[in-house]
Amino acid sequence: MAGAGQKRPVRIANCAGAKGSSRLPGDPGYQMYRQATAGEVDAITGDFLAEFNIAMNAQAMQRGEHPGYEPSAWDGIEMCLEVLAQKRIKLVINGGALNPRGMAERAQTLATSKGLSLKIAYVSGDDLLPRARELLHAEKGLVHLDDINPNVNLAKDTLNFLDDETKTLLSANAYLGARAIVRGLREGADIIICGRVADASPGGMDGMKTITKNLLGLWWRDASDPSVTRPYEYTLLLLTSPLDLIECSAYVTGSNFCGFDKYPLDDFVDLGFGIAEVDVDGSCVITKHETLKGMVTVDTVTCQLLYEIQGNLYLNSDVTADLEDIEIQQVGLDRVRVSNVKGLPPPPTTKFAVFYNAGWTSEMYFGACGLEVERKMELMKRQTILKLKEWGYYDKMDILSFELYGRPEPNARSQAAATSLIRIVGQSTDRRAIELLSKSQDEMGMQHYHGKSFSMDFRSRAPRSFIGYFPAVIAQTQIQEEVCFVDSGLVFNVGHVGHTRPIGQRRSYETASPVDLGRFGPTEEDILGRVVYARSGDKGGNINIGFFVHADDEFDWLRSFLTCDRMIDLIADDWRPQYHLERVEFKNIRAVHFVVYGILGRGVTSTPVLDTLGKSFADFIRARSVLSPSLNPIGNT
Repeated sequence: MAGAGQKRPVRIANCAGAKGSSRLPGDPGYQMYRQATAGEVDAITGDFLAEFNIAMNAQAMQRGEHPGYEPSAWDGIEMCLEVLAQKRIKLVINGGALNPRGMAERAQTLATSKGLSLKIAYVSGDDLLPRARELLHAEKGLVHLDDINPNVNLAKDTLNFLDDETKTLLSANAYLGARAIVRGLREGADIIICGRVADASPGGMDGMKTITKNLLGLWWRDASDPSVTRPYEYTLLLLTSPLDLIECSAYVTGSNFCGFDKYPLDDFVDLGFGIAEVDVDGSCVITKHETLKGMVTVDTVTCQLLYEIQGNLYLNSDVTADLEDIEIQQVGLDRVRVSNVKGLPPPPTTKFAVFYNAGWTSEMYFGACGLEVERKMELMKRQTILKLKEWGYYDKMDILSFELYGRPEPNARSQAAATSLIRIVGQSTDRRAIELLSKSQDEMGMQHYHGKSFSMDFRSRAPRSFIGYFPAVIAQTQIQEEVCFVDSGLVFNVGHVGHTRPIGQRRSYETASPVDLGRFGPTEEDILGRVVYARSGDKGGNINIGFFVHADDEFDWLRSFLTCDRMIDLIADDWRPQYHLERVEFKNIRAVHFVVYGILGRGVTSTPVLDTLGKSFADFIRARSVLSPSLNPIGNT
């Protein structure tokens, strides 16, 4: 690592974008080791927390089955301590989850036992569970983060937990700001363990802990030039959006990439993770280790940007970034520059994620083969409802969903190609209702539709508790943020953010100067994805989706064609009157972006939708047929 006075960019590698465990997909600890050893870096960050991790950890901690911090993050620390010490690599991660102190103390003990001179600190202040009921029931209360938009309808049962003591709160964590990490780095910390660190958006962007990357860039700037007097919030304005691009595992190097068909398939097997090279002026190049697989292109970076955002403003506890004029340019092999982000003061509030025991759920899957699959599902639905009504439990079902996935291929050449999947999902606050949902399938089991098939694994039919999610906003002044050093016992209370800017309703607009679609010549029915890339993801109970093209004339067509009404037409049978759309454009990257409010209900932990994380929504829309002119098919960019 270069010392003070060096002017080269800081190289910040990311090692995780989700927890890694046998139950959920995520990134194993060895990714931290790979980022530390596959090339030169100055710092490593890792985001081990999806929205629901902390609540799931809380349940396991109550049963004595979990340490509170993420085991995969600990695995990485165990593998990397010697390398971090030898190469003087800074490490800032949020893998502390519910127990950052426990992880930091364990790491310090391990470092001391190995004779390593490492200062290890942890951040506290995010866990507000002891005060949660008081905060939620205060005179003014805490509002849902989507309440700022009067056009948004909250999902059924969103507020029921507030006055229902049986819906026990599991976790309640505020998204902390930057000040504790800044102070820790300035006080010489080598490793900082965080819990719920500030998301890049109190307005709903899940799982993005950009602040750690931002602050490492800030620390480097201060080390490079101690005379710098600009407030750190200003620097964060320059850093926020570019650095978040590396946050989500390999999403910037080829994972979850709709253009994967343009490359050899082996290029995507065991991808390397992203690196951000951040200069002292805040400019940024996204890259990766040369020795690892994957690609960093304008396409992969644009996809990842559109995946993470929720409109033109990118909110963070310490900064607001205006992305409307953002630029993304290829500057070399696996090197992409991101620039032209404007800065604004942060909001006075931050996100406050409350999780609670919401009730009981189960799901069942059945095969319907060949002809009349819709009618077969309708028969099963009527049989199920009949039994639940006979037993007096139909009205106790909060959700009872029947969905048919896939349709048999015409003249299918295999039974698999001729089979659709019926999925039944039930939710209720009454466990007995869920037990009877399963029993209904047993009692009507020999009155089934023709050719019914099913797996002999019945575990998903058994009632299991599920978690409800309430994303609120809380004043930052309600939070006491501290950084604590393990060895010395020093504790620094870092106060609150200074100048803020109130949050208004997000911008939403149709294109300002639509082009006559007839200008592009004759049209023919074609698949939208032939000329348009897209990526989508969950944002609480909502899905965001961004579309982009490669040429200016294609963008003129895209922005004129892809109106809100057109988007509703493309969503087609999945659209509901209670949903709401927001639409913005990013002209410099030729993109149109939407947020679909309400499509995931209360969010990932309780939605009955199979695509709980909203990732395949973009594939659904790209596969739709549209009338389009003869535009060039997508190539590699």
